[in-house]
Amino acid sequence: MTRKLTIDDLRFMILQLLGCLVIFSSCFENRPQKQTPAILKEIEYIDSVTSFTSKEEIIIIDSNYTFEEAIAGTRAPQEIIDQLELFDVIYISTDGKLHQGQMLTNKSIAQDVREIFEFMLEQGFVIERAVPIVRYNWCDMLSMAANNSSSFNYRTITGTNQLSLHATGVAIDINPFFNPVRWKTQDRPNEPEGAVHDSTVNGTLYPGHPVVEEFRRRGFRWGHTFTRFYDDHHFERR
Repeated sequence: MTRKLTIDDLRFMILQLLGCLVIFSSCFENRPQKQTPAILKEIEYIDSVTSFTSKEEIIIIDSNYTFEEAIAGTRAPQEIIDQLELFDVIYISTDGKLHQGQMLTNKSIAQDVREIFEFMLEQGFVIERAVPIVRYNWCDMLSMAANNSSSFNYRTITGTNQLSLHATGVAIDINPFFNPVRWKTQDRPNEPEGAVHDSTVNGTLYPGHPVVEEFRRRGFRWGHTFTRFYDDHHFERR
């Protein structure tokens, strides 16, 4: 079951955003953002609303699956499905507006992922979309090309027969088009195709970034540390 946000929840988040604008400015000092959200305009609008009937009036819904819909078509065995949890997340997307998506993760990391999304919202960090991979017919490449942040996907590691940590939902990808796989020792194109790593773009990760440090503080390994390639969108907990 997903938890429905109340009006008080939304107002509290907006107050958090207002209080953290100074933090946002300092965290990205000397790194001009090409896609800085128009958050001040959005907050001014929301604050002016005195009554509304549903959160859809001020938050764009990117994903609103039931649990059964979010796992439809997966090949995962029941013992793995029983470990999963589906929950709503709120973020600033590339249009500068507040969006609601969903994450489907292992229960063991669910609370940390919730709090990391709250942290990213407070920091003004852009998430283009967060939708369970069922939307992309369980195709990792399609999800990455759409810059979709996600977690559970019952699949093997590319080019191997070994199950990925995504197969149990203990790994999460953040903005994979902004943070592509970049090979260290081989002359191969970035993945997804056409993606370029540009640290001046809001939503892009780099060493020392506050979002990276928050993941690491919570015990996640960052894919930037992998031996053969930089997998900057990938965080995992073993």
